[in-house]
Amino acid sequence: MTAPQARPPASTLTPGSTLTPTSTLSLHRLTTRRDGADWLVGRLDTGEVVALPDTGEQALRLLGQGRTLAETERALTTGTGRRPDLTGFVHALLDLGFVRELDGRPVRTPAPPRPTLPRLRPRHVRWVLSPAVPALLGALTAAAAAAVLLGPRPLPGYRDLLWSPHGSLVLGSALLVSWLLVLLHEAGHLAAARATGVPARIGFGTRLQFLVLQTDLSGIELAPRRHRLTAYLAGIAVNLAVASAALLLAASLPAAPAGGPARPLSALALLSLLQIPFQAMVFLRTDLYFVLQDLTRCRDLHGDGAAYARHLARLAGHRLRRRSGPGPADPTGGLPAGERRVVRAYSAVLALGGASALAGLLCVTLPADLTLLARAVAGLGPGRPLTSRLDSAVVLLVLGGTQVLWLLTRRRERRRRRPASRS
Repeated sequence: MTAPQARPPASTLTPGSTLTPTSTLSLHRLTTRRDGADWLVGRLDTGEVVALPDTGEQALRLLGQGRTLAETERALTTGTGRRPDLTGFVHALLDLGFVRELDGRPVRTPAPPRPTLPRLRPRHVRWVLSPAVPALLGALTAAAAAAVLLGPRPLPGYRDLLWSPHGSLVLGSALLVSWLLVLLHEAGHLAAARATGVPARIGFGTRLQFLVLQTDLSGIELAPRRHRLTAYLAGIAVNLAVASAALLLAASLPAAPAGGPARPLSALALLSLLQIPFQAMVFLRTDLYFVLQDLTRCRDLHGDGAAYARHLARLAGHRLRRRSGPGPADPTGGLPAGERRVVRAYSAVLALGGASALAGLLCVTLPADLTLLARAVAGLGPGRPLTSRLDSAVVLLVLGGTQVLWLLTRRRERRRRRPASRS
């Protein structure tokens, strides 16, 4: 799952259009929410959200009522005692894609991204936001825990993952079920976001060296806090629900000499539960990262934390070189005191987590992949049996396909972050 993603600015004025004191705007449908001292304003269909001070929100409201730029400027100057820069403000609205028409003429903006499962409407999944859902999930989880702890069967363990004597069947089914569980996890995010009116889109993304399936929840910041937290935690809730249902079903089956169908059900529960610890890796912007960011009221915990970590690295280099002067400026200096403390603490988590992930890549993942690659290349050599060649081909296809998909996804993400020029 991912929060709002950066997108290039929208195209602005149509050819020949200019701003004048008598210009009027027609805005797209915007949603606003008070957030501390500021206002969050955005379009749910595009996911573009911006924070505005009170003056900016008043200017947007007056322009949305059909006031001209001159009328809006006079009203704001009278109310605040300062003359606002409405021209720059309107150009910013145009870049964000908030303006539908300028002086009665359409403004060209990119079409909103196509949501996943567009026929799924908010009314179809409104029940996801009901307070009864977490209560039912808690009851289901408690019942499953009681059935496991008090039942006659042993606790589920790694042996349940080896439910079949055929290794290919175990590995193939585990891979298939794991991907299905990932899809269900992301579908939980999608359903909760769609219930709030946020379109949401499921696609591939990258987290350092990891290729992940994620849900773009751009626009969810405009929803009430309970709905935001529901959307962030919906994936974990799906994992708990699947695992609990599988364990309860396994506990209800009669005992069998070799475990019978209870073992595959226990394996399903374990595979579902094993996806939850990954969400605790908050340095990768996982589900629990967004919960943490929301509860601490940080606007961009990952971005600010990364900026502070880079600042500390530059400051250390400045001191090692024994340069005179105060050193680089602290990027967290303008944040409120509480948010600044959280960002600085998170920067340590970010640095340690990133270093651990890099160490795992260099010491475990990369050597294992290179070994598999070397064996696969050797298995394609002359004189090798057909089974060896097929096995090598599958290994090369999986490893190569995963890396190509990671590179293409990474390239797309970087292109999306790159600002577009005005037209």
